Amino acid sequence: MAPAKANPDTKKTARTIMVQGTGSDVGKSLLVAGICRAFTNRGLSVKPFKSQNMSNNAAVTSDGGEIGRAQALQARACRVEPTIHMNPVLLKPEGDSGAQLVVQGRVEGRIKSKDFRNLKNKLLPTVLESFSQLKNDTDLIVVEGAGSPAEINLRIGDIANMGFARAGDVAVILVGDVEKGGVIAQIVGTHAVLEPGEREQIKGFIINKFRGDILLFADAIKEIETRTGWPTFGTVPWFDGARVLPKEDSASLQRWVETGTGKKTAIKIAVFKLPRIANFDDLDPLMNENDVEVIMLDSGDVLPVDVDVAIIPGSKSVISDLRYLKAQGWDVDLKAFHRRGGRIIGLCGGYQMLGERVVDPDGCENPTADEEPGLELLDIESILTGDKTLEQVSGTEIHTAENVVGYEMHLGLSEGPDRQRPWFSLADGRAEGAVSSTGLVFGTYMHGLFQDDGFRHSFLAGFAPKRKKGTSHIEKVEKALDGLAAHLEQHLDLDGLLKLAQ
Repeated sequence: MAPAKANPDTKKTARTIMVQGTGSDVGKSLLVAGICRAFTNRGLSVKPFKSQNMSNNAAVTSDGGEIGRAQALQARACRVEPTIHMNPVLLKPEGDSGAQLVVQGRVEGRIKSKDFRNLKNKLLPTVLESFSQLKNDTDLIVVEGAGSPAEINLRIGDIANMGFARAGDVAVILVGDVEKGGVIAQIVGTHAVLEPGEREQIKGFIINKFRGDILLFADAIKEIETRTGWPTFGTVPWFDGARVLPKEDSASLQRWVETGTGKKTAIKIAVFKLPRIANFDDLDPLMNENDVEVIMLDSGDVLPVDVDVAIIPGSKSVISDLRYLKAQGWDVDLKAFHRRGGRIIGLCGGYQMLGERVVDPDGCENPTADEEPGLELLDIESILTGDKTLEQVSGTEIHTAENVVGYEMHLGLSEGPDRQRPWFSLADGRAEGAVSSTGLVFGTYMHGLFQDDGFRHSFLAGFAPKRKKGTSHIEKVEKALDGLAAHLEQHLDLDGLLKLAQ
């Protein structure tokens, strides 16, 4: 279905539809990505929007800010560049009761959970400003809610779900997750706790992640429709292709799927699951290689003796996660692994942990100044101070001259003798990262480096010299998005959703 041709002298003002969920991790982000790609494939100009997100998986935009990783994926689904206005409020958890607050792409400071409620009303004008920025010259905006509208304890000042929907008079579709069980109660229960005006804002529901015979679920659909008065817009079967797409946040790690062939020839990579792990989508291109097995080490696990490389991922709370890593005994494992000739990589916060020490003199991560001895595997020191670095970067790997493209998103600087052996040379002439004198330990601030096929294949060939070049990661992501769009075209009433858009 192609949109009507617009008068070239008249600016388009976007129609809007909103996808909310009965809870977190019900699949809202992927559904929005799929809906965005489906309508984009129909010829519409589409953009994603999420007023408030909470995630330590973030992306750097072309306009020099940061937004949630899910909105960057949704922008790709729309075939547009991500901008700060697609996710104007981002909360990045730093502990059990606080988070870093990012507004329109820039850090505004640290905020306690109890204080955020009072701040939300002040943020609503900013949210509406960003939303307005996206509406011009766009056919459709697909909005993603956060958490659930059923969290009525958070209703006051809400900018993420019904507060936004009612302020903009946006039609809402509610998504329930059948995989979690109790999907009838999820949707009917949400209906029960909403106010009458909020119920009217919801125009129907979607059942997500269905497995099995859909005919056996017909009675459940009728029961939900009868009890709520909301019609169904479809039941979406489980889409296996979603596993290659970036994950929104750490909730996805609870169902981390190890990849690989299980053959003795598989390249094995161990990754340490840190409490405040960040930007772990860095690992997706490795996971999606058929001959690579990625093992996520959880609390109580030991580093297997037969892995080829160990990776310390990014962290939102470097000193805290460094102490956790030591408490698990992983520092001992890493040093033994290093003595045996094992290769170790630190990404961003993991890079900082590999050094002699990490210092936080201004309390950037904690209310007070703090420091912690590092793992002493790289001869560098890291100081967490100054403005946050947010930029897209490109360059080459010095040893192989393979191209890399990624982004930097970090506080602080790392300096020391091993910086004289940088890992990468950036396009602007800067040296990036560090390599140990043994040539076995590597660190970098660059996120996304494994997405580049040439560099990734060269890196993996270091463990299997006869290895043939593997997959194209970006092609896989694009194929998955198109597959998801086709999946939703088959199982959802997308024409009905478009008619609801106001």
